[in-house]
Amino acid sequence: MALNHVSRVCISVKDSVDFYTKVLGFVLIERPEAFDFDGAWLFNYGVGIHLVHAKDEKKLPHHRENLDPMDNHISFQCENMEAMEQKLKDYNMKYIKRTVGDEDEGAIDQLFFNDPDGFMIEICNCENLKLIPQGSLGRIKLPFDRHNPPVELDDKAGD
Repeated sequence: MALNHVSRVCISVKDSVDFYTKVLGFVLIERPEAFDFDGAWLFNYGVGIHLVHAKDEKKLPHHRENLDPMDNHISFQCENMEAMEQKLKDYNMKYIKRTVGDEDEGAIDQLFFNDPDGFMIEICNCENLKLIPQGSLGRIKLPFDRHNPPVELDDKAGD
């Protein structure tokens, strides 16, 4: 139906909660008492972030300062890229900014940065890019009650 949550191991649950709430606007929520290990649950924008204290730091990214848009990352859509970039500057965070495409095909702006444990995050205005199904017409399920990128449905999509 939809992505429920992303789980992240972290060195300091407190530092990660501070990052995800202050920088990305997530909200700390209660988690079931049955979880008797150090962690936290956050939620906003229709998705959860589950933080778990890392027992083994080998599970964390090895190159925590590296920012490579072609590496593993999670991406969040943003309505105001300038405000998000300013927030990164305010928190003195290292980031990469780039624009992909052009106005004709739907240019998207991207910001890449790391969370406190080195997991890369992308912020984008990806709703500017049309989704064009390639032989999957009728199989894509979109939650039409939420913000989505536009879908271009034409005759060649079903070919």
